[in-house]
Amino acid sequence: METAVEVMVEHTDQSRPSRTMVIERTRARVIARFGEGVVPQPSRATAFRLLEELERRHPLFRLSTKRNRDIADRPEGPYGKLRPTRPGEYLLMDSTRLDVFAFDPLTLKWVQAELSVGMDWYSRCITGIRLTPVSTKAVDVSAVLFQSFRPRPAGRDWPRHAVWPEHGIPRTVLVDVEGATGPGLASPPLVPETLVVDHGKVYVSEHLTSVCRRMGISIQPARLRTGRDKGPVERYFRTLREGLLQVLPGYKGPDIHSRGESPEDDAFFFLDELEAIIREWTATVYHCRPHSSLVDPGLPGLRMSPAKMFEHGMSRAGYIEVPRDRDLAFEFLQTKWRTVQHYGVEIGRRRYSGPGLPEPGVRSPYDSPVKNGWPFQVDPDDITRIYFRDPATRAWHTLVWEHAPSAEMPLSEDALAFARQLAASKYRFPDDRLAVADLLERWNLGLGTTIAERRMALRLSREQAAIELPESESETVVSLPSVRKALGHYEQTAELREPDAVTETGDDDEADLEDLAKEDDFYADALEDV
Repeated sequence: METAVEVMVEHTDQSRPSRTMVIERTRARVIARFGEGVVPQPSRATAFRLLEELERRHPLFRLSTKRNRDIADRPEGPYGKLRPTRPGEYLLMDSTRLDVFAFDPLTLKWVQAELSVGMDWYSRCITGIRLTPVSTKAVDVSAVLFQSFRPRPAGRDWPRHAVWPEHGIPRTVLVDVEGATGPGLASPPLVPETLVVDHGKVYVSEHLTSVCRRMGISIQPARLRTGRDKGPVERYFRTLREGLLQVLPGYKGPDIHSRGESPEDDAFFFLDELEAIIREWTATVYHCRPHSSLVDPGLPGLRMSPAKMFEHGMSRAGYIEVPRDRDLAFEFLQTKWRTVQHYGVEIGRRRYSGPGLPEPGVRSPYDSPVKNGWPFQVDPDDITRIYFRDPATRAWHTLVWEHAPSAEMPLSEDALAFARQLAASKYRFPDDRLAVADLLERWNLGLGTTIAERRMALRLSREQAAIELPESESETVVSLPSVRKALGHYEQTAELREPDAVTETGDDDEADLEDLAKEDDFYADALEDV
């Protein structure tokens, strides 16, 4: 039996062997080590029975090979973990491939979706959700972190118990009539102190690292290939699959052995619809259902929900108010360090210019990786504009790409790179204007059938942006009540002056006009103001 355990341990990182092969190798090793006939050999039935007993100590045949490796990597001593004491102390972030198909609005074919979430470790509240096609980028992870500071608004038809007040403080602690009757938020806003992530490329990228540096957030990476370091968020993914995804059309199961015959034939949810469903289920079901792991050491028999645990932690540790900076979203974009030239700023062979840009030759006050470099915030999903902050006035300015008028919609970096590749193979002297025009024409004709094109067009077709940036100054002016009232009065006046407008009248209207005409003073002052 000791030799059999050695053979089973050796197959931990290998493909799953059969029981017969393990028995034969064990017998051969015993004979080679102790000699022929020294150790009594069990019968075949007894050997199979002994392997079933050893299976409890070292799983090898019953579970999947991935699960067996995870069990073999368990620490020998007692488990140790971080113990949060208040909301926002640790924020867990992770991404996973969903076990359900979504619908591609460009080619009307199924596509796999990847979910990225942020979870407050103390309360298990989900503070950010982002659903992307095929793969997750650093801007998506940054958007999930931004939702912790600025949660998305709740749905119009959500029940009252699933909506958080706009000020973020639960109603049981502070009663606010206006906050209780307003639209509310989909999740509680909080200021994370430490970010717990794995070693994925998007989580160790310069984009997320620079955002955490600006916001004063520490990053604590989990151990390599140790999913238990982020156990609560991994458990959320399983709860999401078992509680929601498996009842949706297009569910394909957690592995190939659980897959149906053709699950993609039943998929009809678009990515935005699927994200809205996950967000609503999280707010109405997950946040309000008691969890066995959410306990208070002083009350061991009490089981609390994530919403109640957030209230409990806030009453113990207080509430840290989220920054009220209107331009906070710009801090979560990607930073590019560039010098200012006479034509503007060049990023990725694209030239930007606009008001608020420093004059060429002005010395930069920043200690940048580029000599005399200035920081510019770039959104990879919309490269038609970048953003610059004046260090003197602290005001943000929008710089527009020189070929932005030729793009009728937001254009991503991947789409522009593919458009340049396409134009280089078609024209002798291509430029960005020609490349963008050809790419839009190609997509409008329905020729975008490759995987790369479908992924780019799918990201562009999304209704919600990754990070909701504040409106520009012109848009803010138009949204003022007085301006809207004036514009509405102008539009009504224009409609009245429309020459083709015909007013339908009946017999009663003609009678009223005849009665007015009989009056003596009807036309008396008709031309006084002319």
